Formats: sequence, structure tokens, C-alpha cells
Amino acid sequence: MAVTKIFFNARLKVMMGLAIAAGAVIALRLVDIQVLRHNVYLQMAERNRTQVLYQTAPRGRVFTADGVAVASNEPSFSLYYLGGNQDAAYLDRLAHDFAPRLRLSAPQLLEKLRSGAKSGKATLLAENLSTKSMVSLQELQLYYPGIYLIEETKRSYPYGGFASHLLGYLGSMDDRAWRTRDLKMGYRLNSKLGKNGIEKKFEKELKGTDGGVYLEVDYRGRVKSIIEDKKWAAGSDVYLTLDFNVQNAAEEGLKNSKTGRGAAVALDPRTGAVLALASAPSFDPNIFVPYSDAENPAQSKKINEYNLAVQGIYPPASTFKIITAAAALEDGHLDITHKVNCTGHYDSGPRVFKCWGKHGPVDFFDGMSNSCDVYYYTVASQIGSAAIERIERKFMFGRQTGIALPGEKAGNLYGPTRRARNKTYWFIGDTLNLSIGQGELLVTPLKMAQFAAAVASRGNVYRPYYVDKIVSNQTGKTEQIGKPEILQKADLKPETYDLLFKALKYTVDNGTARRVKIKGLDVYGKTGTAQNPHGPDHGWFMAFAGREGKEPSIAVAVFVEFGEGGSSAAGPVARAMLEAYFGLGEYAPKPRPEEYYQELLPEESVHVGV
Repeated sequence: MAVTKIFFNARLKVMMGLAIAAGAVIALRLVDIQVLRHNVYLQMAERNRTQVLYQTAPRGRVFTADGVAVASNEPSFSLYYLGGNQDAAYLDRLAHDFAPRLRLSAPQLLEKLRSGAKSGKATLLAENLSTKSMVSLQELQLYYPGIYLIEETKRSYPYGGFASHLLGYLGSMDDRAWRTRDLKMGYRLNSKLGKNGIEKKFEKELKGTDGGVYLEVDYRGRVKSIIEDKKWAAGSDVYLTLDFNVQNAAEEGLKNSKTGRGAAVALDPRTGAVLALASAPSFDPNIFVPYSDAENPAQSKKINEYNLAVQGIYPPASTFKIITAAAALEDGHLDITHKVNCTGHYDSGPRVFKCWGKHGPVDFFDGMSNSCDVYYYTVASQIGSAAIERIERKFMFGRQTGIALPGEKAGNLYGPTRRARNKTYWFIGDTLNLSIGQGELLVTPLKMAQFAAAVASRGNVYRPYYVDKIVSNQTGKTEQIGKPEILQKADLKPETYDLLFKALKYTVDNGTARRVKIKGLDVYGKTGTAQNPHGPDHGWFMAFAGREGKEPSIAVAVFVEFGEGGSSAAGPVARAMLEAYFGLGEYAPKPRPEEYYQELLPEESVHVGV
């Protein structure tokens, strides 16, 4: 009995000790929570009542050289559910009221709401909402606690397809982009980024620093206060070398050409700066960033990204006769006064080669201005193909221009050297085809613009560039990007360039390039019609021009696919580009009305007749 009593007392003491120890632990924990780490747990509790809504920063704008914004931003709004009220009836009512305004079905919206209610976190219901829909949504927001509208921006291209192949477009992040993202750039799952063109190449510079709104909410998701409004910082602005009017003239000209297909490029022959680079058909990059609540036409996003200006390769046709003429002049055996009788064909022995016309006796200037094939067949047979290939190489035919654009094609150099290297024969017919820019010779429209600019500058083969500078909207700092760079010097004799200039000017004044004869300008040009075994011929027109008595300041190359005639199809586009650059024709400054000047006069100087 005594043993049992002793054992019972011992167990009682142990249990009391355990109870006291447990109480002590609880007391210490309470002291820790209420006293020692009170502020820490208070902040944690506050964070549980805080929702963060991120704001996408405006992308940097893209300007032409003359200050026109061709890629900018418009206000847009995003709608969030703050995940407070989880009542099923409330969510169902909310979905039915908001869905029509968001162009969603009620079940689609309800699924998003339930997901947000389950997570307890702010859930994006819709983005890229227009200002028009924002007004009605703001009114509904008063009746539905837990709904919040936040202002953001949306990419906008004010001129639609203007320079679309150069500007590119935006798209949502895919899995690959998400895995390789730069964490410092602050991308999120719904972020938009550049997918092509300038938007992609300068993504880092164009993307700004996102902001956000930190909200204090109650248990029902109602906003009690704004804890912090972290302002965004806009991305840097990119300034192009494009001339807005010249680019616009190129695009309108191609669109209204015989086939609506082709390319037009304009360069500054003094620097290599791109004044215009157009490829048709183009596309409207706005289709990738529409307002989600707008009535958008059903447009396929499978656009034609093929940039014909830098990727299309075709025979240069008669524009290449400038090279043949230069080779003959450099050879030193060409008598520019000697006349060749064009009867409409040239008998090479094995084969008879035709001319596009029957020109009769033609000298050097007539041969160029009338684009007489027989004249150049005769010249080429005298100087040989190797002489032509040497000049061809001086102007970098068969090589890329060096422009910073993806997918540029080099074309194909045509001459006896490669045939000899491959141990294959070179025939007289190859020489004759080469002399008029046919056969295996292939170039891009950009290459022909580079060539025109090189002739205009008397031998400077510049690397084309299209970005001038980048200006930070955060620091105001300017980073100079583009600068003139001579890749090669086509060192021909001065008298050779003198005669080429005279012949090309004579072609504009009296020959096939008369379409670009413009009063007040010295214009030099050459047409070309490239044979096409698969359909209608292609049309070429290359030219360069300056004010009367001044050095050339613009060089252009226009290509119209299936255009048949270079003069008729490509000539009008080239003329419009030149007029746009010099402010002539429809691009001439309009005289202001008399009322405008009257408004500028001081009030006391205006006299009213009695």
C-alpha cells in the first residue's frame, strides 16, 4: 500500500512538472510574439492584407530622323480581382455583370474569379482595356468591392504598316523566352516583348522599369488605402535615320504599283544612312497589340515577315550596264564617240542575242540612255568578262551590304573566276549575259541602293545603318549608335566617274529614265527590266540626285516584282521618293492663307477699312 502511494505521488509530481514546463513554454512564446517580436509579426499580418498590382512601364518611342513618332504608346487599363469576397453568389453576379464589357463569356470570367478567390492573391481579369470601357467599369467597381482598375500603357503604331519590316512587332513571352529572361529586367508571365525588327533588337533599351501599386485591403478585398504608388520609368527612345516623307512615298508608291509587290530603298550617299527601306506587301503591327475590349477584325497574325528589300535576290538587269560601262572606261580602249549599229540583234556565232529595240547607230551616251543591249554586247566582247568582274568586285557585288538586319542575302557574284575555280567552262554567252546584268548574277534591292550610293559618292561603299541614336528618358543621356563606315573604296579613275555621271544624267534628260527628270535637281538614273522565266519580267529603277550644281545627297533603288518595265513600274516610285526628299511636287510646302499672316500681326497694326 505504501509502495503504491509513493508511486502515485511520483507520477503526480512528474505530471505537474510537465504541466508547469508546458505553461512556461507557452508563456515564453506569448512573450516572444507579444513583446520581443511584436513588430515582426505585425508586419507579417499587414503583408497578409497587402495586394501588389504591377504596372507595365511605357516602352520607349521610335522616331524618324525628322521627329515623327512611328511607334508610341496609348493609355490602357487592367482589371484585377483582389481575392477577398469568396461568396459563390457574389462571384457569379460579378461574372455576369463584367463579362460583356470584357468581351468574355460569364463562365470564362467566373473561372478566373474562382481561381483568384482560392489563391487569395490579386488576379488579372483583363488587360489592354480601352479608355471607353474604363468609364463603365469604373462605375461598376463602386458596387463590387475587391475589383480594382489600374492604368497602364499599350504599344501603338500610329501609321499602321509604316516601316513595319524595320520596326517589327511585340508578342507575349513564350516558355523559351521566360526561361532565358533577364531577371533584372522585371519580366512577368504576361509581359510583352519585341519579337522582330527594332522592337526585338533594342528590347533592352525600349523596355522601361515597371511600377506598381501596393494596396491595403480588408478581409473582403476592399481597398482601405494605397500603401505605396511606385512610379514606372519609361524606356529609352530610339531615333532612326529614316526620312518620314521618303519612307511614306516609297510605301505608297509600291502599294499603288502595278503588282503591289516589291521593295524601295533610299540611302544618303555621303554617310550610308538609310532614308527609306520599304518592302511590299507590308503588315500592320497593331494587330499584335489590340485593345482587348475593342471590335477587332479577324486578322491572321501569320504575317509575311519576308523582307524583300534585304532578302529578295534578282538579276539587276540593265542597271548593271553601269558596271560594264565602267569596266570599258577603265580598260582605256573605249572610244565614247564610236557608234555601234543596233539592228535589234547580236550574232555571237553559236547564238543570236536579241536587243529589246532596234536603235540604229548608237555611241556611248546613246547606248546608256537607250539601254541598248547590242551596244553592251559589243563592248563586253571587246574587253572580256574578267574586266567586268573586276569592277563588279570593287562595288562588293556578291557580298552582304553589312546592314544590321537578320537574314540579309549576299546575292551571287557572276564571273569567270568562280567557273575557273570549279573547273567548269565560261562561254561567250555568259559574257554577253553578264554585260546586261542577266544570267547567274543576283542582287538585293538594298545592294542596288548601296551601289547607287557608291557611284554617287564616286567610290565610297558605305555600310548602311538605320539607327541614329538612343536617348534615355530616365537620365537624358544620348548614346550615338549610327556612324558612317566605309567598307570598301571603288577606286576608279576620276574621268571614269565623270563620264558615268554624264551618261546617267543624259539618260534622265533624254532616255529611258526621263520619268525622274525633275526641275531644280540634277538627277542621274538607270532603268532595268529583269527577265523572269517563271512569269512577267521584273522592273528596276536606280537613281541618285542633288540640288542643281550640288553633290548628290540621296540614292534610291526601286524594284517592282513582275512589274515588266523598269521605267513604267518602278520609275514613278523613284520620282516620288526624290520629290519627297527635296520637298517638291505634292511634298512642297503649302502657302499659308492670308488670314494666317493677319493673325500674326499685333492688334494695333490691323487696320479696318471704312
